[in-house]
Amino acid sequence: METSPLLVTRVMGIVNKIPLKRLQMKAQKDRDFELPKIIETKNLTKSFGDGDEVAVNSIDLYVPEGSIFGLIGPSGCGKTTTVRLMTGVYQPTEGEISVFGKRPAEFSTSDREKIGYLIQQFVMYPDLSVWENLNFAASFYGVSIFRNKRLNKLLDFVELSEHKNKISRFLSGGMNRRLSLAATLVHNPELLFLDEPTAGIDPILRVKFWDYFRQLQAEGHTLVVTTQYVGEAEYCDLVGVMYAGRVLTVNTPEELRRKAFGGEIVHIVTSERIEYIHRVHLEKLPFVKGNVAIINDNEIKVFVDDADSAIPQLIESCQEEGLDVQTIEKQIPSFDDVFVRIIEERGNHE
Repeated sequence: METSPLLVTRVMGIVNKIPLKRLQMKAQKDRDFELPKIIETKNLTKSFGDGDEVAVNSIDLYVPEGSIFGLIGPSGCGKTTTVRLMTGVYQPTEGEISVFGKRPAEFSTSDREKIGYLIQQFVMYPDLSVWENLNFAASFYGVSIFRNKRLNKLLDFVELSEHKNKISRFLSGGMNRRLSLAATLVHNPELLFLDEPTAGIDPILRVKFWDYFRQLQAEGHTLVVTTQYVGEAEYCDLVGVMYAGRVLTVNTPEELRRKAFGGEIVHIVTSERIEYIHRVHLEKLPFVKGNVAIINDNEIKVFVDDADSAIPQLIESCQEEGLDVQTIEKQIPSFDDVFVRIIEERGNHE
């Protein structure tokens, strides 16, 4: 008898028999992180072999209920291993992990019913249609036989309704990822682990996926999303920056930017050449943090606590020094720059 590819996820024991309650959460980006913690780890460590291959090293983090938590880092840094520890696929070598207030190894069937896990590989049957695969997944997860309405709703959600009769082997990579997402959602899990859900798909479809994820959050789901696309930090409520098996920092996207650069950045362009004495004068201002960064003779970056309040004072200070300000604006660094800065400042000291 041929083994079903879906048995890859059977280790999770995810079987749905009851609908789960929807959670009412704040919609704003700057949400209250004193919410209940669905996941919390302390000194979480996973080694392989004789212990000399450390994939996850002393991780401390938490995931608030109803949030989108992004675990971001390069390929091979330990993101997938961390997710497998959270789902109970792996057992930790050291440290503690709590999901729904329990160790994953102690999950009951009802605990596992609350979890959905989208793995990186496509595990549907290639010779079945989209509808047949989704229907099989629903049967596998124990969803009621009166499920056609839900399955159609899911296909609408991932925009595959027009392709429901298409054989899976003829789907594009992006369509297969959407089908996998629908199968992950078929039992309506409360907590979703999405491992590299946007890997290998085009930028337009990546944005579409994040639209899906935000909609799921609005419906009350908690999401843990791993990605190597650093810019996707923007879509998350909390971000864990991971590098070489360690989580270097966990914070909101806004605070990651602020802490990476020691504050906010003001970009100034002047008509006159900005001399050394001018920079010294600016650096002595009480709200300026650190040294002024030189871009060219007429262009600098100034690091401040609060850009909006600093800009009028910077204009006044430049005028006092005989500098005519052509443009001055708050600059928002890319998350690629933020990530590199965090790695340089923290990763090299680990």
